[in-house]
Amino acid sequence: MNLPKMKPTLIASNVVPLKQDTNRFDQVQLALLNQTEQVALIDMALELLTLRHQPGKSLCSPDDTRNFIRLLLSEVKNEVFGAIFLDNKHHVICHENLFYGSLTSASVYPRVVVQQAMEHNAAALILFHNHPSGYPEPSQADIHITKRLKDSLELIDVRVLDHIVVGTQGDVAFSERGLI
Repeated sequence: MNLPKMKPTLIASNVVPLKQDTNRFDQVQLALLNQTEQVALIDMALELLTLRHQPGKSLCSPDDTRNFIRLLLSEVKNEVFGAIFLDNKHHVICHENLFYGSLTSASVYPRVVVQQAMEHNAAALILFHNHPSGYPEPSQADIHITKRLKDSLELIDVRVLDHIVVGTQGDVAFSERGLI
């Protein structure tokens, strides 16, 4: 009698669940990862942070938001200026790159930011941009445009919660510097 071949299956009793505080990445040595593994790790991190910044989700932490922005803009060679639009409970509506510039600057128009905030029915937002030079220190132009945006958005009752500048050498949050 010929019996059909069966695929082996895992029996639930043989699976050992991981403890909640187990970090399987502790043993990973970043310097030993090949290019393919590095790309996969970045993709996984971006996917995880994107899940945490989905529409309707609350922002998990300021560090998660900074890391999300850093990952979004880490490989970008020109300056990009964008915003994370939030509802009245600070749940994410969406995030958008709004302006694209050159190696050293991007033209930012308050009118466009106000239009986008109204289109998304945002109550608040977090501004962000990168410095392709790698050095995240805000310039006087960054401080000036942030004030113009904040003043413009206040006219339509939209709060600017922060402006985060990212570079390869770190990031700077205007809120932590008392610039917002």
